[in-house]
Amino acid sequence: MSREILANELYQKLYGETQQANDQEYQEIMKRYIYGDVYQHGHLNDQLRELILIVVQATNHTLKALKKHTLAGIRVGLSQIAMKEALYQCSPYIGYGKVDEALDAMNEVFQQEGISLSLESQSTTHEETRFDKGFAVQSAAFGQERIQAGHDQAPQELKHIQNYLSAHCFGDFYTRKGLDLKTRELLTFVMLASLGGCENQLRAHTKANIRVGNTREILIETITQCQPYIGFPRTLNAITIINEITL
Repeated sequence: MSREILANELYQKLYGETQQANDQEYQEIMKRYIYGDVYQHGHLNDQLRELILIVVQATNHTLKALKKHTLAGIRVGLSQIAMKEALYQCSPYIGYGKVDEALDAMNEVFQQEGISLSLESQSTTHEETRFDKGFAVQSAAFGQERIQAGHDQAPQELKHIQNYLSAHCFGDFYTRKGLDLKTRELLTFVMLASLGGCENQLRAHTKANIRVGNTREILIETITQCQPYIGFPRTLNAITIINEITL
């Protein structure tokens, strides 16, 4: 089957419409590449592909594309909670403003599709437990000795940053229900690869991904899915780090 046919069939499945654009030639080139090549590669299921791409669009702050992939997520059966949690997970890595606007864009799609915005909180912590629970999940991903050393060895003027990492990044977000640790780490890998310039953090989270059960194959397939949206330089940088950690 030709790339064009594959792309058109998948595009119809994901969005239920034909693609219309001001520059139709460019859109056809990209549609055939994204949906005829990239989506056809590997064994990631449609739900995980769309979760990955929701995170890519939030990181890139491409809200038009985020709306499209939210709609695709609905059409392939992603839960509203999973999609929202993917955006919540972005906050410590891409910042409050981008996530706030991404949530507005996602909620707009939910409303258009007649989906209620009222959801039960997925939090599992409170003020007295967020640090300890965050430290525990941080340790599960990176090793307790390493995390404790980070706290112990931080100079006095930077101890608050280590505390924020444990309590806020991991306590407020990683401990939430709706996505498991394996998925949250994979999405964090996506964010860091998409941002670029975060090679030290990407290296650490690549190791964490392996530690929590995401294989080299999953990481390669994930970065392949990201490539059309983040470009080849950031994709190749991520592959270099995957090779460094896993070969």
